Amino acid sequence: MARVKRGVIARARHKKILKQAKGYYGARSRVYRVAFQAVIKAGQYAYRDRRQRKRQFRQLWIARINAAARQNGISYSKFINGLKKPLLKSTVRSWLISQYSTK
Repeated sequence: MARVKRGVIARARHKKILKQAKGYYGARSRVYRVAFQAVIKAGQYAYRDRRQRKRQFRQLWIARINAAARQNGISYSKFINGLKKPLLKSTVRSWLISQYSTK
C-alpha cells in the first residue's frame, strides 16, 4: 500500500484556522495551537451570545411595550391579554407600529 503524505491537508487545515483567528492579539493569531483554542472558544461565546441577544431584545421589547401601554392607561399584562383576542390584533399592531415609527 502506498504511503499517505498529509502535508498539504495539514497545511490547509492550519491556514483555515489561522485565517479565522486573524485580528486576534499576539500568539492567538500566529501560533496554530493557540489560535485553534482561541477560535474554538470564540465559537462557544458566539453560540452563547446569539441566544443571550434574543433574550435581551425580548426584555427591551417588553419594557418598551409596557411603557407605551402605561402611557395609554393599561398594564402590560392586560395589553398582552387583549392582543390574544382576535378583534384587537390588527388595531393594536398598527398602534404599536405608529408608536415607534414616529421616533
